[in-house]
Amino acid sequence: MPKSKSAVVLGFEQSPGTTRTLLTEKDGGLVKRTVLPSGLRILTEQMPTVRSAAIGIWVNIGSRDEVASQTGSAHYLEHLLFKGTKNRSALEISSAIDAVGGEMNAFTSKEVTCFYTRVLDTSVPTAIDVLVDMITSATITTVDVDQERTVVLEEIAMRDDDPSDIVHEQFAKAMYGDAPLGRSILGTVENISSLSRRSIHGFYQKYYTPDRLVISVAGNIEHSEVVKLIRKAFAKGGVDIGSGDKSPYVPGNTKAKVNRDGGFVKFNKDTEQANLVIGVPSIDRSDERRYILNVLNAALGGGMSSRLFQEVSEKRGLVYTVYSFAQQFQDAGVAGIYAGCNPRNLETVREVCANVIEDIVTNGITQAELEKAKGQLSGGMVLGLEDTGSRMSRNARNELNFGYVASVSEVLDLVSAVTLDEVHTLAHHLWSQKPLTTVVGPKEAKAGK
Repeated sequence: MPKSKSAVVLGFEQSPGTTRTLLTEKDGGLVKRTVLPSGLRILTEQMPTVRSAAIGIWVNIGSRDEVASQTGSAHYLEHLLFKGTKNRSALEISSAIDAVGGEMNAFTSKEVTCFYTRVLDTSVPTAIDVLVDMITSATITTVDVDQERTVVLEEIAMRDDDPSDIVHEQFAKAMYGDAPLGRSILGTVENISSLSRRSIHGFYQKYYTPDRLVISVAGNIEHSEVVKLIRKAFAKGGVDIGSGDKSPYVPGNTKAKVNRDGGFVKFNKDTEQANLVIGVPSIDRSDERRYILNVLNAALGGGMSSRLFQEVSEKRGLVYTVYSFAQQFQDAGVAGIYAGCNPRNLETVREVCANVIEDIVTNGITQAELEKAKGQLSGGMVLGLEDTGSRMSRNARNELNFGYVASVSEVLDLVSAVTLDEVHTLAHHLWSQKPLTTVVGPKEAKAGK
């Protein structure tokens, strides 16, 4: 990432047990970072004008870290941590947050798992105690594993009823093959049905270690007080985070294999709509061209004024939903477009989308589109950081991905600096590749390959 005077590059060289002020936002809060001797990282952003706080415990583990026999374990474990600890039952966990008017949830992605809550600033001690208790002292009993198995299977069934989800899963499978990035985060019915308590508990013990954790807090809080509360909560769970000499976990160097041969995949399903995804391999998240990609993505299909929406929906009335996306991982990425349409119109929609892409590859975008895309990205980012949850999440993701928290001003400058030539060059580089096309819909839905 290009570096400016408004931010501090951290890496992972900071000595354990130290605290460092990262940056002071003239339009935001004060961000501080402490690395404890156990490798656990604590990030806080002080926002004195609010009366709430968002707390997130981010675990550097996701579905891509599973071997084939463990597929679905990371997500299954996310569910199980809500089922009870040595100190609290499932009801007591939810009641502790409900009683203070807070909200709590979690999610699992292909690279991280996150448990988060948002509460009044006066309830931060309770929220930290509950979240850390879940992370350190989950019981994961056989009864809970068997009971929650049904819940996870229901979630898979719900996914399988949604063709717009299926088409993205089929696209990932075709793009990455039978590899972690190509497999479903939820797992398969077969895998979930056979996962044992021993296997899931072993996954928990192996990966839920302090060096893989980032605790991010944003709101009306004091950094030193948050660190004290976290130390106390971990000690209560029997985990000494104040000793040792471990560095924060950094994922190893990997290089995901991607499908560069393109192709066509059809998944027959009796649906009212045909669902289409067209995509190509793209850049990974450390690539400095990611801001150029974001601008390209916004111009191509990032809103109602984007090229795709105007051509496919507004001018021809072929779809209700069409958009582009850019997905980036540690070592791979994809750029793509999605559309849902009447099966009779599938080939027409595919052709129009292909023509839009071809025109951008050949001629680039216009100056007006460039400025509009920049404005959309900049405004969306700033408006999105108006709440504590967004700032908590932004800081944690930057820490996990880069060991570095860029200031809002720096990111705005990087977006503003993107040029027409850079967008055109990247569009040509990406979309000149052989595209992979995936369709989910009824048998009669036809699309050219």
